[in-house]
Amino acid sequence: MKFSIISGSHRENSQSEKVARYLERTLAETRLCDETWLFSLANNPLPLWDESVWEGAPEWRERMRPISEELSSSDAFIVISPEWHGQVPAGLKNFFLLCGKEEVGHKPALIVTVSSADGGAYPVAELRMSSYKNNRICYIPEQVIVRNVESVLNEREADNNPEADQYFRARFAYALGVLKAYALALRQVRASGAVETTVFKNGM
Repeated sequence: MKFSIISGSHRENSQSEKVARYLERTLAETRLCDETWLFSLANNPLPLWDESVWEGAPEWRERMRPISEELSSSDAFIVISPEWHGQVPAGLKNFFLLCGKEEVGHKPALIVTVSSADGGAYPVAELRMSSYKNNRICYIPEQVIVRNVESVLNEREADNNPEADQYFRARFAYALGVLKAYALALRQVRASGAVETTVFKNGM
């Protein structure tokens, strides 16, 4: 089983990537999956979507092929988003424009958002509302909002708020277990053939 982690911040050394690295280590240590892939949008490496994506332009095929292969071979996803001005970063929204059902369709995803203060709820709502329609990614009911993120999940114990850090580590352990259960269940959905359609290519 393979989990892919998408770190949605454009910034280098971001708190989102810190959380992503923590989750990558946790998955390895707990052996909840056999393989992980971490894709960071630091420096926003993907160009903005344009209609030539749909036309199969060679430059898009070349750029997206390695990413598409990693996503297609994944059983589940963890999508990490900071809250910028109450929104999901543009690069992460663009990422979902470039993903299709072949890569992420009918596979479970855990939403994780981060905030330097007490925010983080708006990106959850935005991702659930508008990032799944055509690619058919399946967000599970669980989510984790890491508030006051600078004070938790740090490698140096002295940098953490002990009570909050313990809570988020336990909450992640629970959420990752739920994500694995959904990954196993949705394998059966994809294998059933019920979701294969050339008629209804887009969501409503």
